[in-house]
Amino acid sequence: MGKKIKIIVADDNRNLCQMLQNYLQGQEDLIVVGVANNGLEAWELIQTQEPDLIILDLVMPNLDGLGVLERVNSRTTMTRPKVIMLTAFGQESLTHQAMLLGVDYFILKPFDLEILNKRIRSLTQDVPTNPPAQFTSNAPAVTSVGNGVNLSVEVTSMMHQIGIPAHVKGYQYIRDAILMVVEDVSLLGAVTKELYPGIAKKFDTAPSRVERGIRHAIELAWERGHTDTLKRIFGYSMNIERQKPTNSEFIALLADKLRVMSKVS
Repeated sequence: MGKKIKIIVADDNRNLCQMLQNYLQGQEDLIVVGVANNGLEAWELIQTQEPDLIILDLVMPNLDGLGVLERVNSRTTMTRPKVIMLTAFGQESLTHQAMLLGVDYFILKPFDLEILNKRIRSLTQDVPTNPPAQFTSNAPAVTSVGNGVNLSVEVTSMMHQIGIPAHVKGYQYIRDAILMVVEDVSLLGAVTKELYPGIAKKFDTAPSRVERGIRHAIELAWERGHTDTLKRIFGYSMNIERQKPTNSEFIALLADKLRVMSKVS
């Protein structure tokens, strides 16, 4: 298959690093050339291994993801690797700084390994390079591709598979929230200030009721849903028997799945 895509994984969560390494090494065209648990280790590996792509955690000891990016950008003698940054909710200000430093894609924890795999391939294709597809409020390049996919139908199907009862109020709230985030991913950074109020206005209710309705619907899905289906949709990064996603995590993951579907089609 020719040259393998060289990847460095950098995250202070050793279990996550091991999981990512095992998964990526199982792909015949990918090779993990280094694993780091802090930013200084990551920087050393980047200099010695010259990876094609880095999976980089935003918050790490010794040197954080921003510090690693600054050092990568300061190099002038080597080809700049693509960067997928792992983030969590509550890190919006740091995410904005990382965006300015040229991150190619942000992926929210917890995440689906299949989505990560697709992102790696889309970033490392040997095609004429356009400006990086960043995780910003201007995301038509992600959401408008693939007009063959009816997003409303797909999100409804996905929610049925998960086991969210159509009669509960949270069902409509979640459905609208996912579609809104697919169209404008910046809403994930303003869930309580913009997303909930926008849904509340449509349904003539209060934002707090939207939040509770979504939470109730997710709880019902976890109580009544099929374990195998939940594992397939939410991937390996979440222990579904012990952990329910937050409202924001739930919406973000399903919205990202829909964006991938629209892009693939």
